Amino acid sequence: MFSLMHGLWTYMFSKTEFHVLILGIDKAGKTTFLEKLKTIYSISEGLPHDRIVPTVGLNIGRIEVANAKIVFWDLGGQPGLRSIWEKYYEEAHALIYLIDAACPSRFEDSKSALEKALRHEDLQGAPLLILANKQQDLPNAVSAEELDRYLDLKKLDERVYMFEAASGYDGRGIKESIEWLVGVMERSKRTEALRARAGYVPVPTS
Repeated sequence: MFSLMHGLWTYMFSKTEFHVLILGIDKAGKTTFLEKLKTIYSISEGLPHDRIVPTVGLNIGRIEVANAKIVFWDLGGQPGLRSIWEKYYEEAHALIYLIDAACPSRFEDSKSALEKALRHEDLQGAPLLILANKQQDLPNAVSAEELDRYLDLKKLDERVYMFEAASGYDGRGIKESIEWLVGVMERSKRTEALRARAGYVPVPTS
């Protein structure tokens, strides 16, 4: 009886942990976005903008949203570092992909890197959140709708995805995006598959 009640308590009140990749080519604003996430969702503030440097390797951030714990893996986007990305695909519940919306000359590079990631079998079925970043930072940023049309993702994949305008500088669009991502991860077949592989067995509620 005790073990049953303990199992029910754990099931109802423990927080599910998700692993989310933050990808994008260099200078897309990934680390600034992660530090703003920490500021919004954590007690401690993230790094100030003038102390953020390009990521070489991996930055890790952790937040809690509702009944979920999210571990973010922010990976460097320089051409020589993108080969590292795939080492993290297998364990990721979802992918956040940032694009510098104020730099059209690099849209093609961003699209190419995203297409390559989505074709990898280890990311199959992972929900995708694409952020048209730097919306408030720079006046010439193109809209999320324009970027959506340019990427034309419907031809790339049938996965669940959302395109959102965001700013890692002032936080625009971040809370709405993360709430959407948590919701889709909780219902995702990808999450079910990762849980099954880890030997997770949910406790029945009746």
